[in-house]
Amino acid sequence: MRTLRSFRFYNLNFVAKIKKTKSKSDGNSGRRGLAKDSFCAWEGDILVLNILGTPSAKQDAIGKPKGHQLKISVTAPPERGKATDHMVRFLAKEFEVSAGDIEVVFGRFNINKQLRIKSPKRLPAVISKHLSQESVV
Repeated sequence: MRTLRSFRFYNLNFVAKIKKTKSKSDGNSGRRGLAKDSFCAWEGDILVLNILGTPSAKQDAIGKPKGHQLKISVTAPPERGKATDHMVRFLAKEFEVSAGDIEVVFGRFNINKQLRIKSPKRLPAVISKHLSQESVV
């Protein structure tokens, strides 16, 4: 009985230590290399995008930034990654690259995604505007 209580106490202390460690982070964990208030960044010739996806929309569209993510709507249903595949094909047309040049870093089955686009030939207006404002500051 005594070992069970001490074990339980140890686990609660361990959980408390984990929570304290997470709260001390800079708020950028999981964002992998992007500035705190940015949804996009360059890593050499690769454009990194944080995306908030909306599946089953009326039309495919690139929306406005929301916090540290760019809203992108696609018409495909959220079934077994179909929406993500459709988003990659849609963005390949928008950036004038092949679908193979777009890598899904994380979020294949989630609305929160990070994509890496290799050597985009064209930038949509929202992204070029954001990057030009970022370079001025």
